Amino acid sequence: MLKKSALITGRQPLIEAINSGRAIDKILFQRNVSGESIGEIRKLAKQYNIPIQQVPPEKLFSITKVNHQGVVAFAALIEYLDLQQVIDHIISNGIVPLFLMLDGITDTRNIGAIARSALCCGAQAMIIPDKGIGALNEEAIKSSAGALEKIQVCRVHSLLKAIDTMHLNGIKVFTSEMNANKKVFELNLIEPCCVIMGSEDNGVQPHLRKAADESFTIPMKNNFDSLNVSVAAGIILFEALKQRS
Repeated sequence: MLKKSALITGRQPLIEAINSGRAIDKILFQRNVSGESIGEIRKLAKQYNIPIQQVPPEKLFSITKVNHQGVVAFAALIEYLDLQQVIDHIISNGIVPLFLMLDGITDTRNIGAIARSALCCGAQAMIIPDKGIGALNEEAIKSSAGALEKIQVCRVHSLLKAIDTMHLNGIKVFTSEMNANKKVFELNLIEPCCVIMGSEDNGVQPHLRKAADESFTIPMKNNFDSLNVSVAAGIILFEALKQRS
């Protein structure tokens, strides 16, 4: 669901926004800021997986000239959903889960393009970490051609714990690896599954690869082994669509 962008300044307005259910992308704290309300904000941020960043005073004053009380937050354009609730909803409707997990993808245009392919190929949700990923901002939404308004997005504190949650719900997790023996078209993508897409620089983190059920590779010709991550996602998702059709 697309929401109107907003900047939230001040301690009590932010506490009220979070308690009202407003999704928050990120909270900026002025360095060395303190107080009882700051402790409450930290507690809420931990509860709702909201990233906190410590910044110098100059950073906050470059964002807003109002009395921010050492706290500025960015309201989310995207409504983030709970992973378990998404799984329950999909399964209860008789749909076989097909998810994507994004690990370390920082280019917002790639994220938008992945969301676009995911929706077109029948994936129901994208799982993202609360840190280390590109912002789901106006550029990402534009690149998605509206897909980020329709696909369900689950933001989690730990991708590893998200894998555990999927395993507990009978969802297999696959990840790409250059030296894997299995080809993407040899995967069983008809069963409930999630595919991890890693960054182009570093790929999927080793501890996530280890937790996955199977690794696979996308075969390529001409001794060239570099695909844009959104293109790779499109190839994998189309294979899933083909198998499920």
